Amino acid sequence: MTVTATTVDEPERLEPQSKTDSRWIQRVRRLVPAATAASAGVLLYVSFPPRTLWWLALPAFAVFGWTLRGRSWKAGLGLGYLFGLGFLLPLLVWTGVEVGPVPWLALVVIEAVFVALVGAGVAAVSRLPAWPLWAAALWTAGEAARARAPFGGFPWGKIAFGQADGIFLPLAALGGTPVLGFAVVLCGFGLCEVGRLGIELRRSQAVRRGAAAAAVLTVTVPVVGAFAATPLVSDKAEDGYATVAAIQGNVPRAGLDFNAQRRAVLDYHARETERLAAEVRAGKVAKPDFVLWPENSSDIDPFTNPDARAVINRAARAIGAPISVGGVVGKDGKLYNEQILWDPESGPGQTYDKRQIQPFGEFLPLRSMIGAINPAWTEMARQDFTRGTKPGVFSMDGAKVGLATCYEAAFDWAVRDTVTGGAQMISVPSNNATFDRSEMTYQQLAMSRIRAVEHSRTVTVPVTSGVSAMIMPDGRITQRTGMFVADSLVQKVPLRSSQTPATRMGTLPEAALVLLAAAGLGWAVSSAVRTRRTAGESA
Repeated sequence: MTVTATTVDEPERLEPQSKTDSRWIQRVRRLVPAATAASAGVLLYVSFPPRTLWWLALPAFAVFGWTLRGRSWKAGLGLGYLFGLGFLLPLLVWTGVEVGPVPWLALVVIEAVFVALVGAGVAAVSRLPAWPLWAAALWTAGEAARARAPFGGFPWGKIAFGQADGIFLPLAALGGTPVLGFAVVLCGFGLCEVGRLGIELRRSQAVRRGAAAAAVLTVTVPVVGAFAATPLVSDKAEDGYATVAAIQGNVPRAGLDFNAQRRAVLDYHARETERLAAEVRAGKVAKPDFVLWPENSSDIDPFTNPDARAVINRAARAIGAPISVGGVVGKDGKLYNEQILWDPESGPGQTYDKRQIQPFGEFLPLRSMIGAINPAWTEMARQDFTRGTKPGVFSMDGAKVGLATCYEAAFDWAVRDTVTGGAQMISVPSNNATFDRSEMTYQQLAMSRIRAVEHSRTVTVPVTSGVSAMIMPDGRITQRTGMFVADSLVQKVPLRSSQTPATRMGTLPEAALVLLAAAGLGWAVSSAVRTRRTAGESA
């Protein structure tokens, strides 16, 4: 009797456990897309400098596309946000090097919203024919928005900036960073679609020829286009050559407090220039036609401080060439991040005031609210810098040198208008000492390499503490310094005056891709509305 009772009750005792296991498995399965999206974002981060694994961007977008295809826009929003976090959290960790994790996390939380919106859009267009085309255009539209808002935009992390060593690089000369980034993303999403159709074929499912052809084209056209654009990339001189010196004076120590030692920083750059002058006199190094100092090389205003003026004069006369000096200058009660053209005989001449100033670095939005959270942050930026209004092109010993100061290298327009303004080469004077030995300096160096190809110009990058570099118009780095060392680079570089298609067209390629994204999104929305109406009428 006892044995029979046990046998009958056993299934009843096991059934609740079986249901619990089933629910647990379902929950785990729901987490798989989220974990996959975040992992794809991390994979995209790994494709960025200082690593040269540019090709990892392709599988990153292939996996991202796989997680989004066929899902609702709400699911796409969440998965896109996780992809953005996986990408931007490690990419932007340098923003918290000296100020702690709160600003870094706040920046990432905000920037990832743009990626989330793109994810929602990609999910919506993923049911359309040739969906990788619309999806890649949506990514470009998201980058365009992120480069403009909020607080003037933050383009850091544009896909193009991870492609300085990649096969797609020549496309920068064709259509700038929007076209270069679009090609990479299109190829990645295209790989996703090729893989999906391949699986359907293996399962003996019918695949339409048009869909298969479209998938193959989304992978092959970007690659073929990149090779076709290769003739646009050239390092040949068109207007002769200039011998350029870039000075890296170094700073007393890394960190925000280096600004308290402003005189030491100025002295270091003057000393390195004088050391170079001694080598020139000894015949060890060619005499430069002009010298480029980095941003913040003189945080003491040389217009109001006789000592700073004397130090710069002495350095300029020692080298016997004009110097572009990065100074912090006060004018009419306003503060400017300024480049000053300093002649060895006549002293200061042309000036350029930085136009794209850095939010939370050179000006503080929402000052009262931030001060309430942490008064120390407002103390770091007691006075906001004022934006300049005109592009900077210095005439230096017969050469036209365009200036894009540090943060400005991330903005398409801030570099382009120096070239349309006549620049035969570009200088990107920078100050990365605040960010210690983080990846920031390598990410920014990659931007300058992209700009070199985009506009077919030599780009010099003089930095206070490194990495300073000489970059040819084809994107090659021919000389570079280490970090936190005093050093100088001297090189004969080509001057060029022709304009690439990217320079001539400006924002037109980006605008065309944004319109393409809008068309795809409009098509997807209208198709969804028609489907719902049809379903309603059938019911």
